[in-house]
Amino acid sequence: MFLPSKKDLKTAVEVFAVFQWALSAFIIVVTVIFVNLYLVVFTSYWPVTVLILTWLAYDWKTPERGGRRFNCVRSWYLWKLYCDYFPLRLLKTHDISPGHNYILVCHPHGLLSHSWFGHFGTNALCFSKIFPGITPHILTLGAFFWVPFLRDYVMSTGACSVSQSSMDFLLTHRGTGNLLIVVVGGLAECRYGLPGSTTLVLKNRTGFVRIALQHGVPLIPAYAFGEVDLYNQHIFTPGGLVNRFQKWLQRMVHIYPCAFYGRGFTENSWGLLPYAHPVTTIVGKPLPLPKIEKPNQETVAKYHALYIDALRKLFDQHKTKFGISENQELVIV
Repeated sequence: MFLPSKKDLKTAVEVFAVFQWALSAFIIVVTVIFVNLYLVVFTSYWPVTVLILTWLAYDWKTPERGGRRFNCVRSWYLWKLYCDYFPLRLLKTHDISPGHNYILVCHPHGLLSHSWFGHFGTNALCFSKIFPGITPHILTLGAFFWVPFLRDYVMSTGACSVSQSSMDFLLTHRGTGNLLIVVVGGLAECRYGLPGSTTLVLKNRTGFVRIALQHGVPLIPAYAFGEVDLYNQHIFTPGGLVNRFQKWLQRMVHIYPCAFYGRGFTENSWGLLPYAHPVTTIVGKPLPLPKIEKPNQETVAKYHALYIDALRKLFDQHKTKFGISENQELVIV
């Protein structure tokens, strides 16, 4: 009789740990929609749906008011398996003081930002020991907070809305020691999520600099080497029907639909799981910014250029350690 080895069992549970994160979100969304439709249409328990919607309306602003994290969820052993699957590593180049607030600017977005969730949405990599006294807040799309129960699950990991009001609240009403994690490339950067790519959507992304200036908080560049290697993409013929549709949709809703693929449940199969490729995130030195309540465009552009210079230096200093050619540079679009 064939008996799986300990290595096979460990690999299997790591695959499940990665798969369940996306699966759980899908199951919650589908369950909430269909259960409530059933209650309203086929039963007399429609008041349950009314109560859920009433609570949703009452609690609507919570993702913009610091969220509702549960450290017990962030410390689940499941997340350690998640991080071990790739594996993920988090390295700092400088200490940061809990006496200040910071905005950590992450690059690249990749397809599904697996490394950023593993690093900052969980404590599997001992974030609290690497950065003692610092509380991470992952900032993500508001759409994740529209569905009852899913929003609570997402908030339990420390996630908040990426809106300006959310950032203002965290930087003014939660004391010090707050680290706001922003993946500035967003969904627009997914089109560049190709193995070996070093292209970032950053040229016209200046909002994070403006907010940092308004609050006088330092910006910290961070680069995840290996994030873009977790999936492949099918590139459609430039100018073809599908390519034109992709560009049209991006212009309309700022989302670039990608035909991406990775591995399946077994190592050599095809599927939508990320490849088990190491990802190492380097957190750079804080870039101090002055406090200017109403910075003009020239001031924002000045510090945006300084930030890009700091990011380039961080990338160039470490790129050869991760198989990137000395001659390859960051491409800012």
